[in-house]
Amino acid sequence: MKGIDRRHFLKTSATLAAGSAAMTYAAVPNGPNARIRVAVVGLNGRGQEHIQGFSKLNPMNVEVAALCDVDENVLNKRLDQFEKANAKKPVGFTDVRKLLEDKSIDVVSFATPNHWHALGTVWACQAGKDVYVEKPCSYNIWEGRKMVEAARKYNRIVQHGTQIRSSPAIQEAIQKLKGGVIGQVYMAKGLCYKWRDTIGHAKEEAVPPGVHYDLWVGPAPERPFTRNRFHYNWHWQWAYGCGDIGNQGVHQLDVARWGLGVGLPHKVHSMGGHYMFDDDQETPNTQVCAFEYPAEKKLLTFEVRHWITNPEGGIGKDKGDSNAVGVLFLGSEGYMEIPSYGMYRTFLGKKKEPGPTARQEGDHFANFIQAVRNRKPETLNAEIEIGHISSALAHLANTSYRLGRSLVFDPVTEKFSDDPEANRLLAREYRPPYEIPEKV
Repeated sequence: MKGIDRRHFLKTSATLAAGSAAMTYAAVPNGPNARIRVAVVGLNGRGQEHIQGFSKLNPMNVEVAALCDVDENVLNKRLDQFEKANAKKPVGFTDVRKLLEDKSIDVVSFATPNHWHALGTVWACQAGKDVYVEKPCSYNIWEGRKMVEAARKYNRIVQHGTQIRSSPAIQEAIQKLKGGVIGQVYMAKGLCYKWRDTIGHAKEEAVPPGVHYDLWVGPAPERPFTRNRFHYNWHWQWAYGCGDIGNQGVHQLDVARWGLGVGLPHKVHSMGGHYMFDDDQETPNTQVCAFEYPAEKKLLTFEVRHWITNPEGGIGKDKGDSNAVGVLFLGSEGYMEIPSYGMYRTFLGKKKEPGPTARQEGDHFANFIQAVRNRKPETLNAEIEIGHISSALAHLANTSYRLGRSLVFDPVTEKFSDDPEANRLLAREYRPPYEIPEKV
């Protein structure tokens, strides 16, 4: 893995972006007003919302034309559900490689486990498809950069699934921060307090009928099948997931760095553990992180808690359960709370008088389709490089946690400074034939 000269990359990106902007509508598959045919890959969890999100865009001439899942049980269930709701059935696939050979598919939407996000996106870009990919876009930092390179090289529209970026209210909040509504912003704190019960222990067993397990494992190391290495609980296994900071947390990390106006940090420290439970979870369920930006004189902190906890400010008071998820911004003249995907509140002065507030969610899928139509990546609210940088924060925190020490990072080369041990965790060994090449 070679370091990337970011200045050269930005110059190249600008050239490619200019070329993209100069494209005519004739470059859009089948013309500017033709039907955009979407394939959704990964259907068990978030993929259901992808199906619904794109199905609602039928007035924009969007069609969910194909569904893909390595579990035939899930695939057939979703195909039947779609047919009952829409009086037609999409084409079904179990192997994403076969799907990508279908030249009638214009867009591929990935809601697979994390370890498949980058490889699927690179393959889709190479096949000439535009991509919507769930968060975190990558399993590690090196993968994220490869995704950006693939989008640039093949001139593809790639949206990251941090849908808060499409909320008009949160867009307004960021503009208010830049305009000084709470004065000089010096710190942001992201919160991921979600009730996560024990996953228990799961025994190794035979692969269930209908599950194409080799495809599910893909680029990850091959391990025996257990229920805790499969649907959803893969989030808590290092071979496939990134813990809750790389699950729920990427949304709030993204908003925090957006509001601070920062990119990758110079220094990171993370500590915590897997507390209370004796089970199969490998990732921490309690985690405290700090990202330092000395040049900008700003600090970004993040906390994951998994059990009984208090609200912070007003975050967590709006819900009837124990979850408290959001971002706090602290400034010289007040503070801002973002307690949801489409709301912000401000409190000003020493008396914490209520200030500007707004509530409105957006449509991230519609924003993506708009960019697919006009071939302008700058139209995207969460273009893939934005997603790469925000996802990288979670990876940096997990690297520090796993090594048990603070780390110094170079945002330009996207490597740790004089730290071979940490740099080895920037990428992974890929299981053939599910390999991301050095040159995408």
